[in-house]
Amino acid sequence: MAQRKELAVAIDFGISNTDVVVRRQGEWLTWSQPYLGDPDPESVRALLAHQQIDLADLPMLAVTGGRHRVLPDEIGKTKIVKVNEVHAIGRGGQALLGLEGSARDRLVMVASCGSGTALVTAQGDRYAHVSGTAVGGGTMMGLARLILGTIDPLEIEALAARGDRNGVDLSLADVITGPIGSLPAEATAVNFGRLGRRTFHGQVSREDLAAALVNLIAQTIALITINAARAHGCEQVVLTGHMMDMASFRAIVGLVAQYYAAELKVVERPGYATAIGALLLAEESNAR
Repeated sequence: MAQRKELAVAIDFGISNTDVVVRRQGEWLTWSQPYLGDPDPESVRALLAHQQIDLADLPMLAVTGGRHRVLPDEIGKTKIVKVNEVHAIGRGGQALLGLEGSARDRLVMVASCGSGTALVTAQGDRYAHVSGTAVGGGTMMGLARLILGTIDPLEIEALAARGDRNGVDLSLADVITGPIGSLPAEATAVNFGRLGRRTFHGQVSREDLAAALVNLIAQTIALITINAARAHGCEQVVLTGHMMDMASFRAIVGLVAQYYAAELKVVERPGYATAIGALLLAEESNAR
């Protein structure tokens, strides 16, 4: 395999965020900006200039996600390498799990928790989209606009951290007065179920609503991921995507994993996994 370049860059054009990763002499630099529409050569140049990177200095730029294919095959003298998003998700998951060389032969499940959620199996250089859900960060933002009056993820996170989800949800203790199987009495029985009771006439705080909302999103994703991983016999499971940036989301994912005796790996830079995967795949393809 050819030696890696001192400077390598990839961009993931997501539905909600555009993520950039730069590897410079072995060190990683990452940043994001909100989705601003279809990419074009000028927006790419401006995005890189944010960190004083001149596109003309790059012999190759890896791109993936969203509508990355609307870009030309070259911008100036820079080759634009377009990477299949499913493959980038899988390769990024392998990389963040530290699976390189023969270790990549392990069958792993990568859950990309972005605006929606994609479940991708990765084994060696084989990647497949096997399931997913339309529930994700976009769902959280849309419902937050309706019930919290905000789409600011930092505000949602701050509210959720101070809230009690069982001020909105019904727990097993509420429904059957105790635990069931491996689930403790405080586990959720019905998301937002307390508000659906005819006898409910109280007030609900924004904090409790935010906690219940994050709980709904995180539980759905974690359960689907665990079940899909078991159905496909995956040895390891990792969750990536910017939903994993939220401490409240990670906490619920951890609880679900505990309840169902599953191990869901938490890794560094989860929101940039797809961009990292695109960069590695572009380099590996170029080295063949």
